[in-house]
Amino acid sequence: MTAKSKRPTDWRKRFDSAKPPKTVLLHTDFAGIKAGSVMYIGSPGVFANYIARIPQGETRTISRMRNELARRNDAVATCPVTTAIYLKVVAEVALADMAQGKPSDTVVPFWRVIEPASKIAQRLSCDDSVIADLRAMEARTDR
Repeated sequence: MTAKSKRPTDWRKRFDSAKPPKTVLLHTDFAGIKAGSVMYIGSPGVFANYIARIPQGETRTISRMRNELARRNDAVATCPVTTAIYLKVVAEVALADMAQGKPSDTVVPFWRVIEPASKIAQRLSCDDSVIADLRAMEARTDR
C-alpha cells in the first residue's frame, strides 16, 4: 500500500473562496473574548487591504490590527483564530507571487504585520529570515 502524497495548498483559491466578513454575538467565551461580546470575523481580503495601507517602512502588531478592525466594525474584538489563518493565506499568496517573479513592492507586504519570530511566521513556507530581510529592505529604501 502506498501512502497518498499531500497536494500542495492552493493559497490563491483559499484566498478567493473564503467566506465574507461578518460580526457575531458570542454565546460562550471564545479565545479570551467574553460571552455576550460582538466579535468581528474578517476575510483574507480584509486583512490584505489593511496591510496594503500600512505605509512602507512601518509595521503594525497583529494585536493593533485586530483592535482597529474590531472598532471599524462595531465589535469588541476580531477573531484571533481566523486572523491567524487568514494572515497565513495572505502571506502565502504573496510568497507564491514573489516565487513566480513578482517584485516585493507589487504584493501584499505581509511582513509589515507578521514578525519574523512569531508563531505565524514559523508556519509559513519561507524561513523567518525572509521576513526579516524584507523588513530590513523596506527600512533601507524608506530613508
